[in-house]
Formats: sequence, structure tokens, C-alpha cells
Amino acid sequence: MTLDQIVSALFYLVAVFIIFFIGKIIFDKIQPRFRLKEELVEKDNLALALAVTGYYLGMIFVIGGILVGPSAGLITDVIDIFFYGIIAIVLLNISNILNDKIILYKFNNVKEIIEDQNAGTGIIVAANYLANGLILYGAVSGEGGDVITLLVFWLLGQVALIIATFLYNLITPFNVHEEIEKDNVAVGVALAGILIALGNIISSAIYGDFYSWEINLTRFVGFVIFGLLLLPVMRFITDRILLPGRKLTDELINQEKPNIGAGIIEAFSYVAASIILSWVL
Repeated sequence: MTLDQIVSALFYLVAVFIIFFIGKIIFDKIQPRFRLKEELVEKDNLALALAVTGYYLGMIFVIGGILVGPSAGLITDVIDIFFYGIIAIVLLNISNILNDKIILYKFNNVKEIIEDQNAGTGIIVAANYLANGLILYGAVSGEGGDVITLLVFWLLGQVALIIATFLYNLITPFNVHEEIEKDNVAVGVALAGILIALGNIISSAIYGDFYSWEINLTRFVGFVIFGLLLLPVMRFITDRILLPGRKLTDELINQEKPNIGAGIIEAFSYVAASIILSWVL
């Protein structure tokens, strides 16, 4: 490693830390009902810790999308980090509002995370941030795109995530919202796996150069439809193969203490399938 490479790396790190600091300030400002430091350090709020970690991971993925591939030069790269980093912070926070109002529309996320310290809600919020980070990662990578393509694919990604959560509620024999509101972390983990998996599939669909709306939108729609159709298949496989001799629904809701391990296995099946699809499609 040369001295120039070391100096460049330091510039990148400083730029990233500044973006993180801006992201933290904005997160604090739009959440007036609680103080982040008090919740994390004094109240040991695991639910909020999960949500915040997802927020920061989402920002990391966006910055990764900017930095992967050939460098356009140190100055241009740093400008892109700030430009797209600020956009990503805004979109990540908007995605959290959509998550509260549409995905988990039957209750208030802030109440669940702050007052009830509901880890199930916290991990879903974290997964939503992470899924959006993956979507933005794909949208900012490659050449030929601009802010318009970024915003369009991010918005389409929100629609896909919303459809996936409604579909999950349809294919399960229980009410997902009611279980999450009852602090059922196992169900929260399972739903989080769906959000991350679909975010990864969307990221793979839009990753790379932008050629035309026809080509890139066709690829996006094909990947999303395939991913949504995969949901009931992966749940069936988890129920019959990954948890032999047990009913997945029974493990998640029909016992005194929901089996978080079963929720993790279900989430794993979705995420693993999305990773394999991103390799082969």
C-alpha cells in the first residue's frame, strides 16, 4: 500500500464518518419523543438498538454502492459520498415512515419500540432500513443512472416491500400484526427475513449500469415477481424440511413462549434463497 492510497483511504473514512454524523443528527431530530442516548445507554433498549443498527447498516450499503467499481477520482468520489449519502439519509427516514404507516399500520412503531421495548418491532424496522440500504446500493452502482433513476427504483422498491408484507400476512394462518404487537419476536424475525431477502433481490435486479427504462424495468419486474412467488415456496420448505416433525406455525405462535429459533430459521430460508438467486440470475 502506497502513501497516496493511505491518504485516499483516510479521506474516504472522514467523509463516511461525517455522513454518519449527519445521519445521526437527522435521526435524532425527527424522533422528538425520545432521546437516543438515554434509551440506548440508560434504559438498555434492545428494540431501539436493533432499529438504529439497521439504520446505520443501510447507510453503509449505500456508501458501498458509491465506492464499488472503478474510482472516478478522489474528489469526485468524496462529492458522490456526500451527495448520495444525504439523499440516502432522507430516503431511509422516509422509508421508516412508510414502514410505520403502511407495513406495520395497525400500531405505532415508536410506541412499540420506546414504551414497550418490543424487539420484534425493532428488528422489523432494522430489516426495513437494511432492505432499503440494499435497494439504494443497487440503484447508485454502475454508470448511466442519475438521481431520477435512483428515486424511481427506490419508490418501486417500497411498493414491492409493501406487497411482500401483505402477501406474508395472506400465506400465514395467523395475523402478523397482532402477533408482533403482542411482542412475538419470532414472527418479527421471520418478517424481517422477508424484507431483507426482497431488498437483496431488488438490489441484484438493479445493480450495475443503467441501459434504458425498458431493459432495467423489465429486469426489475421479473426479479420482484419471482421473489414474491418464492415466498410461499420457501415457507413450505421451511415447514416440511428445515423443521421436520414440527409445524412452523405452532413454533411461532401456538406455544407459551414463541420459538425465536424457528423464526430465525424461517428468516434464513428467505435470505438464503435471495442470495442464491442473486448468484444465478
